Amino acid sequence: MTPACPWCDAPREPGPRCSRCGAIYAKAEALKAGIDPVAATSPATVAAEPGAPETRWSGDAEELAAELTLRASAVPVALAVAALFHAFPLGHFLQRTFLTMMVHELGHAVTAWWCGFAAFPFLWRTLIAGERGPLTALVVAAGSGALLVWSLRARHPRLIGLAASLLALQLGATVLLRARNAQALVTFGGDGGAMVLGTLLMASFYVDRDTYIRRNALRWGFLVIGAAAFTDTFATWWQARRDYDVIPFGEIEGVGLSDPSKLVDVYGWTTRALVQRYVTLGIVCLVALAAVWAWGTWQTRRELAALSRS
Repeated sequence: MTPACPWCDAPREPGPRCSRCGAIYAKAEALKAGIDPVAATSPATVAAEPGAPETRWSGDAEELAAELTLRASAVPVALAVAALFHAFPLGHFLQRTFLTMMVHELGHAVTAWWCGFAAFPFLWRTLIAGERGPLTALVVAAGSGALLVWSLRARHPRLIGLAASLLALQLGATVLLRARNAQALVTFGGDGGAMVLGTLLMASFYVDRDTYIRRNALRWGFLVIGAAAFTDTFATWWQARRDYDVIPFGEIEGVGLSDPSKLVDVYGWTTRALVQRYVTLGIVCLVALAAVWAWGTWQTRRELAALSRS
């Protein structure tokens, strides 16, 4: 029987690494056997496979070094490129049309769901129910609850914290927040959601190696979309601190009042408060992203140092 890769079951090839999934055979076998994969793949314990050059394999070190470079530079570079696009009218138009708009509408929808309103995001518009519905609240709570149960069984502390936070957030937005204030929050959630979701998309670049997002290179697409959505939105409100003319007040054909106009004219927000709240949210997102960037870079540097010592 032909030996197979212990990770993806593809036919095993000469050499220490599977060309299909990139797994290191010794490390994958160690993980399945419950052995420390770092020790199992260290130069002192890994022997060359038949047909491979009789040299010590340093693939893990090379991979970690490359990942360290990516983790340190990918997000700053993506934000810089997005800012460059935003600075030019054509780039700004393309950025807003093909990337930011999708995240903006999803921001409305997600905020509505967590506030108990049914919502359906479409291109350039999100249909939102006029009243809260118990079915929406139950579906959202069930999803967060399922994530909490799964993460507890998997003993994954970060997911446990995330699921608990989502449940607490829904409780506050659905039960404690009055309907009118919730509707204002849903309106605010367009650009606000674009910044929050954009930050989360960029932060997904630092997921673990064995996750679906990283194995299938989805993190690169998420990085581009997230950087564009965040930069396009935050740059507008940052500029609005000194120039209210950049705020998109007015009426959108076929939709109605724009979000800023609705927040000011319908919900009674002042223009100053509107700008301050968006800018504050954007700064909080940047601080959170910087923390994830520092943690992700430090973690990879620590893994590389541990591998070098072994």
